[in-house]
Amino acid sequence: MNKTDNNKFGNSEVEEVFNKYPQKVKKKLLYLRQLIFNTAKANDECGDLVETLKWNQPSYITVKPKTGSTIRIDRIKSDENKYAIYFNCKTTLISTFKQIYPDVFTYERNRSIIFNVNEKLPAQELKHCISIALLYHIKKNY
Repeated sequence: MNKTDNNKFGNSEVEEVFNKYPQKVKKKLLYLRQLIFNTAKANDECGDLVETLKWNQPSYITVKPKTGSTIRIDRIKSDENKYAIYFNCKTTLISTFKQIYPDVFTYERNRSIIFNVNEKLPAQELKHCISIALLYHIKKNY
């Protein structure tokens, strides 16, 4: 799937996962998905984005060229009001986000940012974080 085909699911397995989410969290995750695609589309340096499943979670990976680190999204199964965006824990992404946005997000160790379905998502700050992840392999020093 290239950066312009973000409204339709190019992967039926991913669509199936989205269809199984409770409606409240599904709406938030679809918004998060759209934010990832829009951020990739807006950045000329970003490689094309592929939507797939990793660990049964919707995942977004840059290809041709591989400019970024994988981004995953999912609900928090232990709390129906929580969902998250996950980043590779072997990168410096979360520590970078913590330096830039220490009080904006709720972080889980070095792997994710946690959101509550009842709270407004800080879209501008999150777009910046997504952009950093999508360009991680070409701009590791932020």
